[in-house]
Order: sequence, then structure tokens, then C-alpha cells
Amino acid sequence: MAHQRWAKRKGTVAERDLISLFWDNDWSAHRIAGSGSSRYPSPDIIAGTPLRKLAIEVKITKESRKYFTAEEIDGLRFFCEIFGSEAWVAVKFPKVPWYFFSLEDLKPTGKNFAISTDDISIKGLLFEELIK
Repeated sequence: MAHQRWAKRKGTVAERDLISLFWDNDWSAHRIAGSGSSRYPSPDIIAGTPLRKLAIEVKITKESRKYFTAEEIDGLRFFCEIFGSEAWVAVKFPKVPWYFFSLEDLKPTGKNFAISTDDISIKGLLFEELIK
């Protein structure tokens, strides 16, 4: 139970870090509290300008690969279709800045999806590239 609280707190801190990045760059952004426990699909963060809306699933990991459940990705895709936003996954790997991936960049692994540090230079966008 203590590990789950620590992981949840780590995720919350990561989400707040991204919120600050968006606001510091003249984007509006909001963290969706309890996004993983709602019965409705919802991203971790929504961010936007008058011209763009983003819905973002946020992950932080100590590993070189991060997995996403099909349910997480399907929920994000569904939310974005209804909300009219772009779907993105933000991953913070060890010793590198935030990277953002489109859902098409994720590799199917059977029932789930994955992204790794090997993918960041090929498919990932840095924050500055994402908000252009």
C-alpha cells in the first residue's frame, strides 16, 4: 500500500511539473484529478491555446521502457474523439527531459502498448517541439 501511495504521489508531481511547463509557455493547462479512477475515460492533463487542444496521458518511469494498457490508450482515444483534441502520451524517462508521443508511435505488445528510450530520438517530441 505504501508503494502505491508513493507511485501516485510521484505521478502527481510529474503531472504538476508539466502543468507548469504549459503555463510558463502561454498555454492553459489543467490536471484531471483522479483520472485513473474515474468510470469515464479521461486524460491526466488537458492543455490548450485558442488554436489547439491536447489531452495527455502522463507517465514517469525508472525503466527504459514504459507500458500502457489497451484500456488507457482506448480511453484516451475515445475522450479525444468526443472532446475534439489531439491525443498524446508524455513520458519522463531517467536522465532525459519529457518526451511526447502520438498514439500511433506506441508499439503494440499483444494486449498492451509500449514506448522505450530507443524510440525517443526517432518518434518523440520534446516539449518545445510539441507546443510549436
